[in-house]
Amino acid sequence: MMELNLSRVDYTQVAVTSPKTMKLLPSSGKRAIQKVTVGDHEGVVTCFGMKKKETVPVFKTLPSQAIKRLEMGGPPGAVADRIFVSCGTEVRGYTKKGKQFLGFNTNLAEPPQAMYVTGSDLFLTGTYVFNHFHDLKDQNYFLAPDKINDVLCLPLEKFSLLTSVLACQDRVLRVLQESDLLYEVEVPGPPQTLCLINGNGGVEGNELLYGTSDGKVGMVQINSLSPSHRWELPNEKGHGGILCLDNYDITSDGVQDLLVGRDDGLVEVFGYNETDEPVLRFSHQLNESVTSIQGGVVATAGYDEIVAATYAGWIQGLTTEPQEKEAGPGDQVQVNVETQARIKTLKQELEEIQQKVAREREKYQATAHSSKAISAVPFFNINDKFTLSKDDASYNLSLEVQSAIDNVLLQSDVPIDLLDVEKNSAVVSFSATDPESGNFLLATYRCQANTTRLEVKIRSIEGQYGTIQAYVTPRIQPKTCQVRQYSIKPLSLHQRTHSFDESRPMNVLKISGNFSMAEIHSWVCYCLPELPERTPVGDSATFYLLNTFLDTQLECTYRNH
Repeated sequence: MMELNLSRVDYTQVAVTSPKTMKLLPSSGKRAIQKVTVGDHEGVVTCFGMKKKETVPVFKTLPSQAIKRLEMGGPPGAVADRIFVSCGTEVRGYTKKGKQFLGFNTNLAEPPQAMYVTGSDLFLTGTYVFNHFHDLKDQNYFLAPDKINDVLCLPLEKFSLLTSVLACQDRVLRVLQESDLLYEVEVPGPPQTLCLINGNGGVEGNELLYGTSDGKVGMVQINSLSPSHRWELPNEKGHGGILCLDNYDITSDGVQDLLVGRDDGLVEVFGYNETDEPVLRFSHQLNESVTSIQGGVVATAGYDEIVAATYAGWIQGLTTEPQEKEAGPGDQVQVNVETQARIKTLKQELEEIQQKVAREREKYQATAHSSKAISAVPFFNINDKFTLSKDDASYNLSLEVQSAIDNVLLQSDVPIDLLDVEKNSAVVSFSATDPESGNFLLATYRCQANTTRLEVKIRSIEGQYGTIQAYVTPRIQPKTCQVRQYSIKPLSLHQRTHSFDESRPMNVLKISGNFSMAEIHSWVCYCLPELPERTPVGDSATFYLLNTFLDTQLECTYRNH
């Protein structure tokens, strides 16, 4: 098996990006150079190519609302070289040269969070609602019982009825035929992203990959009557959640490899063995969440690479092109004219940036001491996640900022323990607290230079409920802090599950009275995590939960009489 050696290169930086907002335009020939297009939170679509190791802009749109998704599409049967973005309630389309040809106002109550485009069909999902448009006319609709994280459609040419798949937060893939629910596929964690195997669903067009927020990857076959689970990759080493997947033959063995991007910055490449099960071939740690990933040829013709976009907007490549030359003792390395010119240009750019920073710093100091100056608080984005880990019955709190983090202060009005995290290089210090006044924890994490992401493990006690507050201060001037709050529920160590063992001994508590479904659902949501905020549709609802610490089970059922 050939060893895979990839070298990292940085291309450019845009504003903060959402998952699945970076794509490569189709190439004009085999292993020909491709252009990169990316959408960011400032609403700008940027398209660029590479020439002589330098980024060459193709087009850049004007700022608008934050872009949540970017997909490639085209007329049925033609090359998918058109760029579609969802921003606010609008879907826009651009040609590969940057001309806008579509501005479609969906008029949906919920701004689209996920999007999929194939031929003349457009699939959009809000928080709970799925909409399908054909030639921009509303065709199908579905209301999901829990939050929708992603959507895709199986190849239309291989199915008589339109079949779409929703990745829902309650650990279920919901398979729809037009507007009707065909069946549900149970998966081991909350699915975050979906991807067709080999980009086309395989031979029958019904094989898809899913990635979960707790770091698992699986493949499932969507048959006409029931699903078939092909394989599942566990997350034994406790890596981050899956934000993006792609298929590309980076190993040049004739079989497409699986590319995985995680929210802890890990990029992985999996090949397939004789039994078509994935085997890890390569991994590389980036400093930020990997929001998008795709394989292609970007920098140099003939050299495959993996292109990744990070949360802070960095577009980076892991290329098969050698970036270093080795010389033995007494050997001299010849630097060609092109490389010398590039070094000279980089030195000039560096000097210009240093001079600009010095001028701006002097300008800021002069303004700060002026009596007429008006102080403005700079805004910064925080990408945060607070999830329960089944493996060690603890909560993982991850905080990510576009600029470097100076310190994070954690305050809790409920008793909790902070556990060690291997990836955490911050220095933690504890301050004295007064539990009688409701202040049980005051801890400060001081981050090292250029740290943009911090992970904290928290162990709670069931029955003790309250709020954890995180005060995040980045290294920006003037000093600014943002506060994030996270609820610790009374039954905080319970997690949603699909199965319930009726043979085990149980205690039963029944409550009846003059209250509505909405009221009882709000009470249950107050006590238990991972339940949808929206009241279930219908006259009854059932939820199964598992205690991650004691392995006990809980069935919660309520209905109208």
